[in-house]
Amino acid sequence: MRNPPYARLLPRAFKLFSIRSATKTLLPTVGFYVRDNRLPASDKPVLCTLNILPPMMTVWHHLARRNLGDDVDIVIFDSSGALDPREFPEARVVRFLNVYAATKNEVFLRHIAANRRTVWLCDDDVFILSGETLRIIRERLSSPRTASISFEPRKWWELEIEGTRYQPSGSYCLALNHGILRKEKLNLKPSGGNTHPTLIGKPPGRYDTFDRANEELIRRGYECAIVPEQERRNLIAYFTGLSGAVMLLRYFKTPEQTLDYYRTPPKRQWSGNMLFGTLAALLSVSAVQDCYATLKGKPYPLPSLPSRDELLKLYGENKRYLRCDQDMEKVLETGERLKKAL
Repeated sequence: MRNPPYARLLPRAFKLFSIRSATKTLLPTVGFYVRDNRLPASDKPVLCTLNILPPMMTVWHHLARRNLGDDVDIVIFDSSGALDPREFPEARVVRFLNVYAATKNEVFLRHIAANRRTVWLCDDDVFILSGETLRIIRERLSSPRTASISFEPRKWWELEIEGTRYQPSGSYCLALNHGILRKEKLNLKPSGGNTHPTLIGKPPGRYDTFDRANEELIRRGYECAIVPEQERRNLIAYFTGLSGAVMLLRYFKTPEQTLDYYRTPPKRQWSGNMLFGTLAALLSVSAVQDCYATLKGKPYPLPSLPSRDELLKLYGENKRYLRCDQDMEKVLETGERLKKAL
């Protein structure tokens, strides 16, 4: 059976975004490969993030600088072509085609962070709330057998290695000993063939960014450390899956068009992941917009974003069709934590 119209729209929106953003990022990407982009050698960690939604970068960068100061160098991959580097004077902004995140992370490791021992990958929807993160990174990666430290691991499957289960580190907020990766000739690339046990009934099937290297490092006797869950709450705050919402906001022109996207599908479709996931992401964007307005004195232009009240009303109208695990409370709580952290 073919996907319903609402499901077919997202891939189309992603394709259109990639084409339109390429008008601003293609030439800078070509230029990137004809010059030396390496940061100078330093003991200072280098923190890298990837962005397609400018107001989120403003909030992310503000919190990173507030809590880490000048103790890290920051690199931002701008795949929308819409970031103004003048807004981020303490960071290196790299305009780059909207290719897979793993590809951009590999480019970062090989071409920018080649001279650094400590590299830190952090999604732009994972916000750093404490300088304690940096202390933990320095302490844990000082051990010659610790290859990585994760602040937000994967939670729906586990690595099973010689009868022992390990939580995958993920790549959402992950610091790495770059020297160990080079020594062991490992990379972050995804691949197929992931047959490790699932925790939700759906087999993983694929190794996502860093997953295969994570497995190999453990097999070779290295530690891939994970910050305990009870500690992580004070260190980071995060949203999930915002890219779909960003595509909808770029595809539609008015808030009413965006709301109609959710009114069209039959109610039974709300029990799946797409409608709830993108609606939760829109509420996340709304929270980011509020934080941006607090920092800048006015909202960022997002003409197709419905109001928070309209999004919550839509959620309330369809709540009875959702699964019991589909709840908006975490999104709303994260939004409040971000506002308090500014």
